[in-house]
Amino acid sequence: MRAAVAIGLFGLLSANAIASQLFSNGPERTALIELYTSEGCSSCPPADEWLRGLRWKPGLWKDFVPVEFHVNFWDSLGWKDRFSTPAITQRVYAYAASWGCQPYTPCFARNGVQWKPGWGVVAAPGAPMGILTVDLGKDGTCKVQFWPGTAIRMPEDGSFEVHIAVLGGGISSQVTGGENRGATLEHEFVVLGLKSRTLSPVEGQAVQQALVALPLPIAPEGARRALAAWITMNDDLEPLQATGGWIH
Repeated sequence: MRAAVAIGLFGLLSANAIASQLFSNGPERTALIELYTSEGCSSCPPADEWLRGLRWKPGLWKDFVPVEFHVNFWDSLGWKDRFSTPAITQRVYAYAASWGCQPYTPCFARNGVQWKPGWGVVAAPGAPMGILTVDLGKDGTCKVQFWPGTAIRMPEDGSFEVHIAVLGGGISSQVTGGENRGATLEHEFVVLGLKSRTLSPVEGQAVQQALVALPLPIAPEGARRALAAWITMNDDLEPLQATGGWIH
């Protein structure tokens, strides 16, 4: 059944459905705002609503890129979050370990640092972290190029990693069990698919690049699709530069 759904969804992002698009930011850092949430968590809906409101905030995609990750450790309370995956849960566990705390939801990270919306502005003027471009082709292939900025401490092995996410927006859930039983939950910027690739340096040039196939969504819901991309050092969580936008 999942294979059949995936094949059908590919049509939503295929050559017949999308135009070539270029997403680009830099050299100043664009903030990546991550929310870790769950439809089975009673304290999460206000955080979901706050992130959803960023759709109308000036600076979306250029000053900040929002992504909503759904974890699965509340699925045993009577409502299985269809957007959750074990891989996403491992991300929040890795963040918690680096921060010296237990995993929790709702959990925000801004540029890899534990954060809450009340702690300040969504994005402030950033350091020159580099230029990131993602050229999305009609066949769903993303050509990623990254020119590291002067504020970056180059990794010892010289390698960076790119992370490409497909986001869903305009998503509504009628929750019939668990802590949010009876609630209608609205979501924006939900991570429906995520792929990561190591960048390769181009000989004689300052740029590093990779080709990444746009990941297939794990759920068909939503009125909108967006792309989010961010750069980290290999095997690291801290986003160095980010870009994104709506997929047309």
